[in-house]
Amino acid sequence: MCTSIIYSAGDGYFGRNLDLEMNLGQKVVIMPRNYPLHLKNLSTISHHFAITGMSIIQDNYPLYFDGANEKGLGMAGLNFNGPAHFFSAQDGKVNVASFEIVPYILAQAATVVEAKELLANVNLTNQSFSSTMTNSPLHWLVADKGGAAIVIESTKTGLHVYDNPTGVLTNNPEFPQQMTNLANYRNVSAGEPQNTLAPEIDIPSYSRGIGTSHLPGGMDSESRFIREVFTKAHAPVGTNEDECVSNYFHCLNNVAQPKNLDEVAPGKFEYTLYTDCINLTTGTFYYTTYSNQQINAISLNNIDLNSSELKSFELATQQAIHHQN
Repeated sequence: MCTSIIYSAGDGYFGRNLDLEMNLGQKVVIMPRNYPLHLKNLSTISHHFAITGMSIIQDNYPLYFDGANEKGLGMAGLNFNGPAHFFSAQDGKVNVASFEIVPYILAQAATVVEAKELLANVNLTNQSFSSTMTNSPLHWLVADKGGAAIVIESTKTGLHVYDNPTGVLTNNPEFPQQMTNLANYRNVSAGEPQNTLAPEIDIPSYSRGIGTSHLPGGMDSESRFIREVFTKAHAPVGTNEDECVSNYFHCLNNVAQPKNLDEVAPGKFEYTLYTDCINLTTGTFYYTTYSNQQINAISLNNIDLNSSELKSFELATQQAIHHQN
């Protein structure tokens, strides 16, 4: 399970929580402009936008979980087990393997509008990266530095691209149902709620925060979607980069998963392996890990973006504690 957001605060800040029961050996990986991007069914893209993101590298190929390009477009793949369906290659379609869709979009599109144009005739195929690596059932949040966002879902009825006014994505169910479910929480408020139950009776509040008492608190994807839409909608806008980054991480901390609360198999628990954040204007990649809550930063512009070789950074997983005495 996962949660991804676009948080607009002057600049756009894009990223996600990755919630899983195992570590996959992910790193921060920068794909420079001249890295040859080989695709299963299409011509190699030899020159493209530089990309930074969280990925594993297999046979010198980046399998991105999420990332953003130098133009300010971000994209994240989230678990969508059940509804997700990918197809065989089809004549007359632009056939893109599901594991290729993140770099395919980020290599070529600078905005959500351009991403939509690229997706207009795409067929997401069920071709695997290799015989030992099967496709993950995913859907995707795409957002740009202007704050526009879409959701991409490939189901048995085909490829669907939905505008996403919330700038939030979690997992199942399909995105239209998540939006419909928001109506059940229209009365949630950050302030003191109006007494509409019995206006003629004086009903005193017994606690601060009564307006949020109906927010769902579960680890499930519908609960996290509702909670994060509310959190992000009321998040403050910082006056500088440090404040904005801090606010962003607080937004995702509200739906982060501690260990031992979400059992996905006997003795196996899903938890938030990492939280990342990309400033879509500057290209700075920020992240924390479960075992290290210090915010770490990697600048896209501090490497040679005209290179043809991948650049990777191991995650800082050792807890950093500032001892004051």
